[in-house]
Amino acid sequence: MKNSLLIFGMAGLLLACQPKDASQTGKETQLSEDRWANNPWPKIRKKRINQLLPEALKNSGVDVWLVVCRENYNDPIATHVGGENASGTAAFLFYNDAEGFHSLVFSPDGEATALDELDIHEKVERVPRGESALAKAVDFIKQKGFKNVAVNTSSSNEMADGMTHSQYQELAQLMGSDASKLVSSEELVYEWLSIKLPEEVEILTQAAQLASDFQEEAYEMIVPGKTTDAEVAKFLKAKMKEYGVTDAWHPDQNPNVNSGPDRGHSHATDKVIMPGDVIQTDFGVKLYGIWVSDIQRFAYVLKEGETEAPAEILQYWENGKNGSRAALGAMKPGVKGEDVDRAQRDLMDANGSLYVPWSTGHPVGYVAHDVGPNLGGARLQTPRPAAQKILKEGMVFAFDGFHCWKQADGTEKTISVEEMAVVTAEGARYLITPQENLILVGKK
Repeated sequence: MKNSLLIFGMAGLLLACQPKDASQTGKETQLSEDRWANNPWPKIRKKRINQLLPEALKNSGVDVWLVVCRENYNDPIATHVGGENASGTAAFLFYNDAEGFHSLVFSPDGEATALDELDIHEKVERVPRGESALAKAVDFIKQKGFKNVAVNTSSSNEMADGMTHSQYQELAQLMGSDASKLVSSEELVYEWLSIKLPEEVEILTQAAQLASDFQEEAYEMIVPGKTTDAEVAKFLKAKMKEYGVTDAWHPDQNPNVNSGPDRGHSHATDKVIMPGDVIQTDFGVKLYGIWVSDIQRFAYVLKEGETEAPAEILQYWENGKNGSRAALGAMKPGVKGEDVDRAQRDLMDANGSLYVPWSTGHPVGYVAHDVGPNLGGARLQTPRPAAQKILKEGMVFAFDGFHCWKQADGTEKTISVEEMAVVTAEGARYLITPQENLILVGKK
């Protein structure tokens, strides 16, 4: 990745990804801070609420959505609605009526000024100390006569499952005979979070490029017979610190560097990387504390006298890469998630790949496994409901092209060419240039 450049459209930055010496540490720290100084999330969040949420309410058949926020154990949707700094209990209401879309917050008086200054919501109603914001919200709901009230309780969508049991009990008691109007917000949250704005896609593209470039640079530092998987992971952690980005998922398993047999979602071990190994790195970074990437890059460690990977390894690589292209070709508005999975698995079967239990792909954006259609289920008798969901323009996915084979020692190894793509009106496009060739470690 030497001399490669990353163009950061949102921040207007041009970054040269080259190794730095220790004397530059102070400058690097300042650079990492400067890169992310202008966080676009406040503007994007407001745009998402006002442009995407009204349509999501309509598509899900929800009259009003009630989100309850509080300190210490907050709702996972809090950051998306502006309730991340709640101290006392606050109630956020979103609804459409004859006059249009509205967002109304009943906030404890102590936090109301700061919340109002964020300029996210149409109105912030102050709740005097000693009075209940939730009770105020219920009074408003009854006054408006909404037919249903969506709340964050769900058995299938954790992003729509933020209301605690005690909060639900209190709400139901306040609703009284109208408690029967309470419904799950899972379909609403799905409709809203699964679509990303163009400017969000741009940021996700930056995150994908960083993850890809860092992995390529990490492969350059490997010394066969000496370097361990864990040392490669440590190198990637250092790159994250240098660039001021954080983990896309649990730090203990990001990155997962695996030069041995398949280990699934796991941590990097102290296994020494040896000639003849196929190395898989599954890695993602988070930008601005909001948007994440999920990218895999593969390498082959040359044996003595080799200048290229063996023919069978190259064929497995081509098979996996072609599976990624088949999945991309199947991704378009109106198709089901399982249809994308089927396109890729048909090719796997034709190429003699062993069965792989993982889905072809998943939504990615605010978390690595985000809200949206699951690209899986084509070989299951009972696919999960998310695999029956329809792809829409603006959805972003991380997805694989698989080829799995049995190694000489009887263990299995899978090439999973994981890339990221966005669904467009015409079909789908990769966010960044996909990996075309196996990276060769030890090539002179």
